[in-house]
Amino acid sequence: MDHLLEMRNLSIDLYRGRRTPPVKLVEGIDLNIDKKQNFGIVGESGCGKSITCSSIMGLLSFPLSVGAGSSIRFQRENGTDTELLSLPKKQMQQLRGKEISMIFQEPMTALDPMYTIEDQIVESLRFHTDLSRSAMREAALEMLRKVKIPRAEEILKEYPHHLSGGMLQRVMIAIALINNPRLLIADEPTTALDVTIQAQILDLMNELRESYDTSVIMITHDLGVIAETCEQVAVFYAGQVVEQASVDDIFHHTAHPYTSGLLRSVTSLGGEQKELYTIRGTVPTAGQFSSGCRFADRCEHCTARCREAVPPLTEVAPGHQCRCWLHASGAEKEAAR
Repeated sequence: MDHLLEMRNLSIDLYRGRRTPPVKLVEGIDLNIDKKQNFGIVGESGCGKSITCSSIMGLLSFPLSVGAGSSIRFQRENGTDTELLSLPKKQMQQLRGKEISMIFQEPMTALDPMYTIEDQIVESLRFHTDLSRSAMREAALEMLRKVKIPRAEEILKEYPHHLSGGMLQRVMIAIALINNPRLLIADEPTTALDVTIQAQILDLMNELRESYDTSVIMITHDLGVIAETCEQVAVFYAGQVVEQASVDDIFHHTAHPYTSGLLRSVTSLGGEQKELYTIRGTVPTAGQFSSGCRFADRCEHCTARCREAVPPLTEVAPGHQCRCWLHASGAEKEAAR
């Protein structure tokens, strides 16, 4: 296995009853995450970003399930390749929080208000290590210092509701990194934080990634976060990857009309743009996708073919893929007739 994580033909189904076929919320996802890489997943709310990464952690619950033919392979610390989707529940629990960790979107709800910060950091160590109580407390204290929390000894004794959003996010990062995971999934780690704190959190994650040699999957709708932290990006739309490339290609050689629309909707303080650009329409509801391109109803370049056939994910340049008939090869266009 050449990558740390390989996702192949991943689909996620929404169960709707015995007599009704399931809805495909996510379909045909192929992603590779390399060792020590920052990989960004960007798209509007509801496009399948978070549930795709929850499937890696084995955190999907009824009525969601991974579809038939899906594969998620992960390279373990011992060098063996493991199919995560067929891993027994107990083995997945041993891997989760140790080799694969996740920073959840809302620290105020992810942390338990009934337990101190020390209890919640030490819990992961207690499950995955055989350290003594004093050694675990010292490790938790050291981790708080690494995430630049002041008065670390006092903070250990505090409860989550005593801390600010930025401090809680640092605590979440500390919990996620306490066991030095090989893969860290960050689900909107800067949501609901003010701009200054956002910048501090992103700088902190970049520093820690270098220190821990950890690969990071950054889930966000913020292209500024992608530009700041990532090397490779996958753009999600309506449960599919519509474009995948390096950060430089996404920003300077955009191929898909949806990605172009996302970039045009970003403004800057020094820009000449007076009105904020918006992509017309809304993301289609799962189960009501058209038979052709899922972006067709919102696209300025829509043609008859776009409404009739699903465009393949085509390589438009080395390492740059796009799901759009504008960039499909002649053979692919002919096969769709």
